Amino acid sequence: MRSENLPRARVVWESTAQTNLRKSMWEVRDKATKTTGSRDPTAWMDLRPERSQAAKRNWATHPEKNLHTSGFVSYATHNQKLRHKLERAPTFRELFDRTHKRKRMDDYVNESARIIAETYDKTMTDRYAEGTPQPDLDPEAWVDAMGGPSVRLWG
Repeated sequence: MRSENLPRARVVWESTAQTNLRKSMWEVRDKATKTTGSRDPTAWMDLRPERSQAAKRNWATHPEKNLHTSGFVSYATHNQKLRHKLERAPTFRELFDRTHKRKRMDDYVNESARIIAETYDKTMTDRYAEGTPQPDLDPEAWVDAMGGPSVRLWG
């Protein structure tokens, strides 16, 4: 990906995310309607999201993987809040730090997050000479920092 394509890629990404969220919300509403037999949202109040036994086991077995500081705040909300605070669009790394560092502290929530951030920074420094403009996000450098492609990208 070339740096001049980044703004367009971000627009496409955000548009796709909005569409997917909207679709997911419709699916949840339809499932709740079918489950309760009612289109009244107040009838859905007692429905709880189901968690698979495997998800419960994973959560209990790997607590260090579940320490993100963002809780139920979406990535888009973090982006919006940071944009307001900084009075400019936040960089990818600024958003990563906001969601992977403990509040009011400068340490990462786990060792994996710290290693990925440091490796990404080093890769960017090695890849782009001082004075050369760096892209907000270099997807190849990010995948390299994570240790190669995987099903789930951190960020």
